[in-house]
Amino acid sequence: MPAVAGPADRPVATAEDLIGVDVGGTKIAAARVAPDGALRGGVREVPTPAHAGPAAMLDAIAGLIVAVADDGPGAPTSRRPGPVAAVGIGSAGVIDAERGTVISATDAIADWAGTDIAGGVAARLEAAGLHGPDGGAPAVHVDNDVNAYAAGEAWIGAGAGAACALVVAVGTGVGGAVVLDGRVHHGAHGLAGELGHMPSALAAGERCSCGRPGHLEAVAAGPQIARRFCEATGAQDVTGALAVERLARAGDPDARRLYREAATALGQAIAGVVTVLDPDRVIISGGLARSGPLWWEPLRETVRRELVEPVATELQLLPAALGTTAPIVGAAHQAAQRLADAR
Repeated sequence: MPAVAGPADRPVATAEDLIGVDVGGTKIAAARVAPDGALRGGVREVPTPAHAGPAAMLDAIAGLIVAVADDGPGAPTSRRPGPVAAVGIGSAGVIDAERGTVISATDAIADWAGTDIAGGVAARLEAAGLHGPDGGAPAVHVDNDVNAYAAGEAWIGAGAGAACALVVAVGTGVGGAVVLDGRVHHGAHGLAGELGHMPSALAAGERCSCGRPGHLEAVAAGPQIARRFCEATGAQDVTGALAVERLARAGDPDARRLYREAATALGQAIAGVVTVLDPDRVIISGGLARSGPLWWEPLRETVRRELVEPVATELQLLPAALGTTAPIVGAAHQAAQRLADAR
């Protein structure tokens, strides 16, 4: 196994020292996270070696963790860096959170399915001399990136204090997560909250990215909104939801219809899950959450129309609050929870 450079005499960790990592298709970001969720220092990033294979991915993740550990607390630079008790990683793909392995993944990261992220990263951290509370490598916890995002938002973001929160991510795809009593609920197969693959009447005849027809993601995700606009109009230069939104704001009837259909389909799916879960809050994140009233108004209108009272009037439907740091914070928080459970 390739070694990760780093000092071998780091001090033994305490439970308060955590690192959160967000593994995406284009970049890997990480930071130290304090016990209250605040970031200690800035966020470090490296490009994702998405097509270089699992070993290169694990090297990049572990190398970034070591770099973040070396950042502090250790000023002045002559002092040794502070220890790390646990590392939390939020990764793209369907993740077995108990084992820290990738069950399945798209080709955005080559050969990612089957990768033992937790074991591979832990071995590299131990080789680099980064120690946890027992003198070995820090505990490493891995979950899906949307679950990590949800954990952060439910802890100190828009879902803070909620007993039950549904977090929905709408961007290049449609994902979701359920947080119950401060913990992500994974379900029997790790798919709890995955709204993107719910059946949707408005997606009838549309093929989802998973290959099956009629799923929500086929009409509600950003690239699919653009695809549907191009198919409806013959346009060839519209490549994202933002472009469709701009056309809709300018009055283009096809853009307005398709943008509204996307929001309506999402609202119907949310209403279905809310009827089963009865959450305190629904939190919307991702690129589409930054849309204006052309998207938010039909979304809220549909959710209210589909739900029974008093849920229809009392349910809070909120935009996410933490932004891009949510999965880093959430992954670290999940790692701390697992560390506490093991004691």
